[in-house]
Parts: sequence; structure tokens; C-alpha cells
Amino acid sequence: MALLGRLLPLALALALGPAATHAGPAKSPYQLVLQHSRLRGRQHGPNVCAVQKLIGTNKKYFTNCKQWYQRKICGKSTVISYECCPGYEKGRGPHGHRALSSAPAALPLSNLYETLGVVGSTTTQLYTDRTEKLRPEMEGPGSFTIFAPSNEAWASLPAEVLDSLVSNVNIELLNALRYHMVDRRVLTDELKHGMALTSMYQNSNIQIHHYPNGIVTVNCARLLKADHHATNGVVHLIDKVISTVTNNIQQIIEIEDTFETLRAAVAASGLNTLLEGDGQYTLLAPTNEAFEKIPAETLNRILGDPEALRDLLNNHILKSAMCAEAIVAGLSLETLEGTTLEVGCSGDMLTINGKPIISNKDVLATNGVIHFIDELLIPDSAKTLFELAAESDVSTAVDLFRQAGLGSHLSGNERLTLLNLLLNHMIKDQLASKYLYHGQTLDTLGGKKLRVFVYRNSLCIENSCIAAHDKRGRYGTLFTMDRMLTPPMGTVMDVLKGDNRFSMLVAAIQSAGLTETLNREGVYTVFAPTNEAFQALPLGERNKLLGNAKELANILKYHVGDEILVSGGIGALVRLKSLQGDKLEVSSKNSLVTVNKEPVAEADIMATNGVVHTINTVLRPPANKPQERGDELADSALEIFKQASAFSRVRVCWVAPVYQRLLERMKH
Repeated sequence: MALLGRLLPLALALALGPAATHAGPAKSPYQLVLQHSRLRGRQHGPNVCAVQKLIGTNKKYFTNCKQWYQRKICGKSTVISYECCPGYEKGRGPHGHRALSSAPAALPLSNLYETLGVVGSTTTQLYTDRTEKLRPEMEGPGSFTIFAPSNEAWASLPAEVLDSLVSNVNIELLNALRYHMVDRRVLTDELKHGMALTSMYQNSNIQIHHYPNGIVTVNCARLLKADHHATNGVVHLIDKVISTVTNNIQQIIEIEDTFETLRAAVAASGLNTLLEGDGQYTLLAPTNEAFEKIPAETLNRILGDPEALRDLLNNHILKSAMCAEAIVAGLSLETLEGTTLEVGCSGDMLTINGKPIISNKDVLATNGVIHFIDELLIPDSAKTLFELAAESDVSTAVDLFRQAGLGSHLSGNERLTLLNLLLNHMIKDQLASKYLYHGQTLDTLGGKKLRVFVYRNSLCIENSCIAAHDKRGRYGTLFTMDRMLTPPMGTVMDVLKGDNRFSMLVAAIQSAGLTETLNREGVYTVFAPTNEAFQALPLGERNKLLGNAKELANILKYHVGDEILVSGGIGALVRLKSLQGDKLEVSSKNSLVTVNKEPVAEADIMATNGVVHTINTVLRPPANKPQERGDELADSALEIFKQASAFSRVRVCWVAPVYQRLLERMKH
């Protein structure tokens, strides 16, 4: 019992999780990834982290769970290596690692200047030495943060840039180094996405982005190792030398020669106010070359249509700043247009929707980042119906439209919905499938009315069901349908009378007195036996059936469902109630429709009051099932009364007449 008393609080704590025991602040994405890397490296000792190294490069990444199992960064293979976690270095201790910050007896904290050498930024240390003022500041009292470029970052600077810095060490180089510094200690848990830190160079801002995948960027430079504590601050190692940012996105568009067409488009759309305002956006900026790749007619149409132009440009603006270094796998990112772009990478190249169309990346602005792209991203909302159809798997339909002289409807500004083909496939409004409802009627350009049928797993218009997501264009919407749409041509009786295959069925309907039923308004599904079906009956049985109007009506009503069920709405199995009262079992598999396991020879002959499916069999209702059920209930009731008689013969005598009447009603 005492053991249980000790274990119960522990079990409760485990069940409730960390929040119940240590209600500390939530870990940042960077800290979570670092924690995972530490877990993967713990078999090699405490404070050892597993890192993924991109084969053929010096790039290393702390690993999250998904990357650990995929073993890829930007589609390229990686190898796992193990090294000291940030804040630790190899030593002579029993575990091989000593903490920089938590083991002062073994390794006392050093000042910022000395810590630069420890973390692998000896070039920053060297350039600090060359200035007259900065080293004493880094060694003296105070509290600072330095985002220190790695040695490789300095080595990758263009020679002319590096020459300009080292040729004027007490101005250019000093200012460049001060821009990497903040005059307070800032740890990674403070580095929030979209924040700006004030640097020690003219109070210029440093832009911080902290992404959900754990990557942190500083002016789009990736944080390699963070939180190296010093006596007078903290050092974060980054993979680039960063420079001041002074222009907003609009100003960069104004000064770049390659954005001449984009500049005119932004001015015409009125988006310049957004692009010069506050915020953090990613502009996928189309170059002049990108605009030149599309037909002049299409470009002129969009540039002359303010709404289409605004949709086009909004489709090139992401809602948040996305630096290239943050993309290590595919991401779905939303644009201001509301569309989703697949942003990914392949080696060193960024991709948009799988295409390597980014020619220049990470041009930083005060309100976001710009990537140059060499191909326009035209959203459906800026396209004509003709352009939507040309991109979809409906090329045959497009050709038919042209041949029928209806091409102007596809490229004009009428509000239409295209259902693939000709006038009766064009609805007099621009629709969205999510707003369609069961029983709705739609008017076509050909003057017909089409009905909407909503089923559990399909949305159909007459006999044709929507096979793909809407493509909503500038004026029209394209519904891709799964078959040729056939508008209804008369009532069920009109359909049957107009087809010689059903002459015997028509005669039978007239004999049974059901003509009026199948001529009036309603919603019927008729499984129509052909002449062949009637002729397959034994002669005596056929004559008996056709000579008994009551029995004939009962059989025919069993062939008529009390709702409209087109083949595209059937699915695996549907039990359809017939006018006779029993249910029909309708199923569909591999495009074959069956009713009561009998194949349907031809499906979906549409009528104004229903649909006709052709069958080569006369269906029979279940034999005597109502009578059998009544007998069963009567027998059960009798058994109950027999048991009751054992308790009270008087009571049984009293209820016997009631039972007799109940029995008679059940029998009938």
C-alpha cells in the first residue's frame, strides 16, 4: 500500500505531462530541434548532438524527426555525424565533453572576444583585432550579443567587398562588425519570427525570422550554433556576413532594371502602398523576361483588367517573409490571392510548384524579402475560360467549342460556368461547386434547365458528376465532368415511348394504369426492362402477368425508385425504396451498375421527372415477405400469451379476444 501511495502521484504526473509538474515557458522551434538532436546523440555521451551533413558540402543541420528518417536536405542525401552540442567542447573528462557555461571549474567563461575563437569564428576575431576600438569593448564590461559570421562566411565574400572593408578598418570594417552586434544579451528563446533587433551600427535593424522547422535566420543568414555564453554576453554563429537593409520592397522594384514591367504593373494595380508599408512579405518578383514569355494578347488583357492584374500580383506575394535558408523540404505557402504555392528546393536551387524558376534569392528589404523569378505565376482567377480549358484535360471539348462557333464565350467577359461542352454545358452564372445544393436548377445558354444531385460521395449535374476541383477564372468557372452531359428530353413516359426497345414495357404500363404517374412531376429512378426481358419470360408466366392488372402494377412499381439516382451517385451499395414498398439493392463496381445483382445495360437516360436505366431482366419483389413477417409476429405474440396463462387463466381469458383481433390484423 505504501508503494502504491508513492507510485500514484508519479503516474498522475506522467499522465498529465510536463505542464502539470513544471509549468515553464514553451520551447522555441530551434530548442525543440536541438533537443531532438541531443536525444539522437545521447548514445555517444552527454551533450553530444546528432547533425546531418549534406554530402559534398560543409553544410550541417540539427535534425528533426522527419529529416532524421528521410536522411535528406533539399532532396540531397546526408550523413549523420556526432559532435558537441552548442555550449560544449571536447575535453579530457570521463564523458569527453565539458560545458562552457555550466562547468566553470573545468572551463571558466571567457569574454566575447575569446569566445569567438572557441565557436569557430576566428576570422571575426582577426578583423576585430584590426580595428582600434572593438576588441577592448568585447573584452570589457557590458552585455552584448554578436551574430558572428563563420570563417567560411567571410571567405565566401566577393573579393571587392572584402577589399573595401579591410582597406578602411576603422570605418567600413568597424561599422560592418558593429552591425552584427546588439547591446544586450539575446538568447534564442527571445528570437521571435518577424522581430527586429536594434544593432550597434546607427541603430539599424537586424531582421530575425524563427521558422517552425527550427531554423532561425538573421537577415536571411542561417543560425548555425546559438547561445554560446560569454562573461559579457552571448555569441551566435551564422553562415553569412550580413549588411544593412535600407530599402523597402517597393523601392527595390523602383531601382532594379529587370523589374520594368513589374514596376508598371504594380503602379497600375495600386499595390505600391502595400509594398512600401509595414509588414513582412515575400515577393516572388517576375522579371521582364518572365512577362515576355506569355503571349502578348494574354499579357495585354491582364494589364488592361485591374481586377485580373491585382489577382496576378497577389499570387506572387506570400503572407510572410521566407528566406531561402529556411527551406529544407517542400512547403505549402499561402499567397495574398488565397492560393497555395508549393515552395521547395533541389540542392541549392529553390523551386516553385516543382520548377526551378528562381534566378536570384534573398534580396532583403525592410518589409520582407524578394526572390527573382523567370516565369509568371498566373492564378486561375486571372484566366479566361478558354485558358482554363486549354490547361485542363478537356482539349477535345475546346475544339468542339471552336467548331460550333462558341469560342467567344470562352474568351469573353460573360459570367459563366463551363461543364465541358457546347451551349447546354454553359451555365448562365459563375458558380462554385461548394455552394450547389440538391434539387437546385441551373439555366444553360441553350435554354435548358439542369438539375443538381448531391450524393454521399459525389456531386452531379444531371447524368454527369464533377470529377475535379473547380477552376475559377476571371469571369468563368470550369467544372471538369466525368462524362458527356445529356439534358432531360421529356418525361419518363416520353423517354420510354421514344425508344422501340421499350414497346412492351409501355404497353404494360398503360395496362397497369401507371401512365399518369410516370408523366407527372416527380423524382423517379426507373429500371426499365426491354422487350428482350419480357420475351425471356416463359410464355405462360408472361401471359398471366400481362393479363392481371393488379399483379402487373405491383411488379412494375417494384421497378420504380422514389428518388433520382444516377450512376455516378451509387457508390458501393444503395438501398433504394421502390413505389411497391420493397427496396432495390443498387451497386456500382468498375463502372458496371447492377440492380438486385442484375446488370444495367444502359444507365442514365435522363427525363424531366427522373432517370431511366435499361435492364434485360424483369425484376421480382421478395416473395411473400410481408406475410411471413406477420406470421412470425403472430407466433411470437401467441407464445407470450401462453406463458402468461401459467400465472393467471382469468387474465388470459380476458385478453384472448384482443389477441385474436391482433392475430387477424398481423395476418393481413
